[in-house]
Amino acid sequence: MQGVECGRDTGMTVGPRPISLAGLRQGVDPDPRFTLANERTYLAWIRTALALIAAALALEAFGGTVVPTTIRLPAAITILIGAVLVVGLALWRWLRIEIALRRRQSLPLPGSIVVVALLVAGAGSTAIVVLIR
Repeated sequence: MQGVECGRDTGMTVGPRPISLAGLRQGVDPDPRFTLANERTYLAWIRTALALIAAALALEAFGGTVVPTTIRLPAAITILIGAVLVVGLALWRWLRIEIALRRRQSLPLPGSIVVVALLVAGAGSTAIVVLIR
């Protein structure tokens, strides 16, 4: 199905297509500004994952006197798992957007934001519990 805007054909297709690396070779090259913006967003996700890794390491390294091991170790492992998820979601999101740009499709919805919001909320909740003790 073709996209229509104000009575004229936009050339944009509607509907999901499978995501694969082969999709990067299909379609047309998008405007470099959009590709670079997509890359900057990907790198921001990677910075978020690095910050989560640093938080987990700091909790394990410096939380020994404040946080009991029964809370500290599971919290650090959970944060590390979250960082790995963020990296995977960042790559998946970058790939989906890059393929949509090349196929001149509408951009996909940012579902990975929910995962990161839950991770940050969990880390904040853990910090509150630790500080209250």
